[in-house]
Amino acid sequence: MISNKAYFNELISLLTQKPLPEKAVNRLKMDLCKKYKIKEMPTNIQILLNADEKDLPKLTYLQVKPTRTISGVSVIALMTKPYPCPHAKKSLKVRKLESLKEKKPSALSSCQAVRPSNFKAVGPCIFCPGGPNSEFGDVPQSYTGREPSTMRGIRNKFDSYLETMNRLEQYVVLGHNFDKIELIIMGGTFTAMPKRYCEEFIMYAFKALNDFSGMFFDKNEKFKLIEFKTFFLLPGNVGDEKRTKAIQKKLLVLKKKGRPSLKAEQRKNENAKIRCVGLTIETRPDCVSLKEANEMLRLGATRVELGVQTVYDDVLKKINRGHTIKESIAATKLLKDLGFKINYHMMPGLPGVNYLKDLNSLKTLFKDENYRPDMLKIYPCMVMKGTKLYEEWKQGRFKPITTESAARLIAEFKKYVPTYVRIMRVQRDIPTYLTEAGVDKTNLRQYVEKLMNEKRSEKGNKKGIKCRCIRCREVGHVFKKTGVSPKKIKLIVKEYSASKGKEFFISCEDVEQDILLGFCRLRFPSKDIHQDTHKLFGKFKSFGKLRKEITKDSALIRELHVFGEAVEISGKGNKKAETEENATATQHKGLGKKLLEKAESIVKTHEKNKMIVISAIGTREYYKRLGYKLEGVYMVKDI
Repeated sequence: MISNKAYFNELISLLTQKPLPEKAVNRLKMDLCKKYKIKEMPTNIQILLNADEKDLPKLTYLQVKPTRTISGVSVIALMTKPYPCPHAKKSLKVRKLESLKEKKPSALSSCQAVRPSNFKAVGPCIFCPGGPNSEFGDVPQSYTGREPSTMRGIRNKFDSYLETMNRLEQYVVLGHNFDKIELIIMGGTFTAMPKRYCEEFIMYAFKALNDFSGMFFDKNEKFKLIEFKTFFLLPGNVGDEKRTKAIQKKLLVLKKKGRPSLKAEQRKNENAKIRCVGLTIETRPDCVSLKEANEMLRLGATRVELGVQTVYDDVLKKINRGHTIKESIAATKLLKDLGFKINYHMMPGLPGVNYLKDLNSLKTLFKDENYRPDMLKIYPCMVMKGTKLYEEWKQGRFKPITTESAARLIAEFKKYVPTYVRIMRVQRDIPTYLTEAGVDKTNLRQYVEKLMNEKRSEKGNKKGIKCRCIRCREVGHVFKKTGVSPKKIKLIVKEYSASKGKEFFISCEDVEQDILLGFCRLRFPSKDIHQDTHKLFGKFKSFGKLRKEITKDSALIRELHVFGEAVEISGKGNKKAETEENATATQHKGLGKKLLEKAESIVKTHEKNKMIVISAIGTREYYKRLGYKLEGVYMVKDI
């Protein structure tokens, strides 16, 4: 945040003389930035936070709508406390159980059955940094303590209430819209942490969203700037420890108020000003069972990120991963049949692979229907101190992937990415100065795009490498890159098989310009979901039905998403939505309803009679307005 008082004093004195149009305000900001040698232009909110209370009535014209996020939601990444790797802990337990089994097989009950693929693994994985008492200190597993989300976690003592409040404060100051929040739980294998800890971590994140809503918005949903400014001691220095401690002291008093429970906070959030419209949990394929999946549903999760890494068992063995591809396939199927969206983490450049093997691994994800995730995060392998891979590299036994090779691999792979997949990231958020070898640039995505553009130039036309993943086609990104906005919108249905079930990717698109405005993921679950057994980890286990809500004639909506700039949930005051500068503001224009209606018509055609939606807590009200009701953890409707 800019702390130059002279800059704000002069700017505010000029702005209070008479209301200025937006362009004139920005020109004035820029001119004064040059005068005071300030690199970053302040937001209007920052101006208001630096103004005296007597000047605020003259500055009300600056209170325009906040900047909206391109993809439609604002993300809050929450870091859990450092917790021992379940892989390493499991290795000790497995060896004990294996010994016990050899001595007295009958001593093991069915619930203690050991998965064969875990016997020889001694975790953590050879590439994995961090963890308690690691090279980087006491940090979450697979992190270094220098990532933005980890630093925020450390600053807030890994308290989800403090982390959420801190991020919301930042969104206000930056001028971002934040009433639709996606919570992403990071910091290791969440499903392997103690149940009580997990529940309280999620509960207090919801409580923070609810408390912030109640404290800083009035009954007419108008933001209470003065109260916000007073509570967060603004303007102030973000790095000021004294200020941080004072704010946290007040927040911890609020946190302890009342008798919060997970269910109560979830119910409040259904109608809060700031709602959770998505909850993501990260875990390992071998830490997903029906029990764990049902627990994630209870917590309100809608998406699961799985650390698959590769499709080769020999490579998984070399890196001491602790599971095989069977677990990855089984976990994927189970989670899809329960309605979750699936995001794979893949790691090119591991020991035992080369360029062609890596390319084949990525292509296999969509050639083989046992995989076919909805999203991907591609993290080229990096060599970090404190890992077994670091020792192998120092001994000359491992040759890491280079920036150039990683960019070439990803660029080539993009040709094969289906239109129903979104490539979320192509690089970890770890500062390159902390890595010893591997990708040495922080802007790998730009390198990939440059290679793709060069390929198109070589061809002399537009038939070179063109990525058609969701991210590259969504309306906000296309408009930002090309200035092109959608004109002729069509409803498209792509049908494909995945994880023994049938998927329908229903999308609103401008086909001619290849622009995606929104989509719906509809699934007919695998047939054995309705039988008394479900194949998991290579064996059939008796579960009865996976969930009582899911009948043999049910269909699942795993995702409904309309892109464009995030607009407030109430949708009020959106008069500028049709103007050129709001050409990407597609939310709340009825596209979601049209996608849902198409999904329902497909369900009727296939003689299904029940639609089940894995709704986020904050989107339940939307589905209620469309005739859905809460049943268990899902929103359902008889068709």
